[in-house]
Amino acid sequence: MTVLVGYVPSPLGEAALQAAIEQAKFRDEPVLVVNTSRGDAYVDPRFAQEPDLERVTRELTAAGVPHTVRQLMRGRDAAEEIMEIVEAEDVSLVVIGIRHRTPVGKLIMGSTAQEILLRVPCPVLAVKAPVTE
Repeated sequence: MTVLVGYVPSPLGEAALQAAIEQAKFRDEPVLVVNTSRGDAYVDPRFAQEPDLERVTRELTAAGVPHTVRQLMRGRDAAEEIMEIVEAEDVSLVVIGIRHRTPVGKLIMGSTAQEILLRVPCPVLAVKAPVTE
């Protein structure tokens, strides 16, 4: 079994990564870090750069957690990519970061997190970034 974490280089992604590390240690399972982009824009702030991925690898190694990092750019959204991985591999838990949005905002804009929560057949842990004041 594996703990899959949907990672983006942001406070939400960092919160999800830390929760995935905790869960992996608790479950004695490896972590699969997934970072994805559709590739339909010149700049995608959710697509991790090499220094981001190196830092993620260092954190996982320092925590003593076996891990794999996958960065995908196949023209599909993150929810589709995560669904495919969950269906193809032995994933015990998906960890995602969620941000605060109003119900109207979710209705109009949709939400990758909402789609993952509704479609993924395994448990999903949704975490929020710590509030900074």
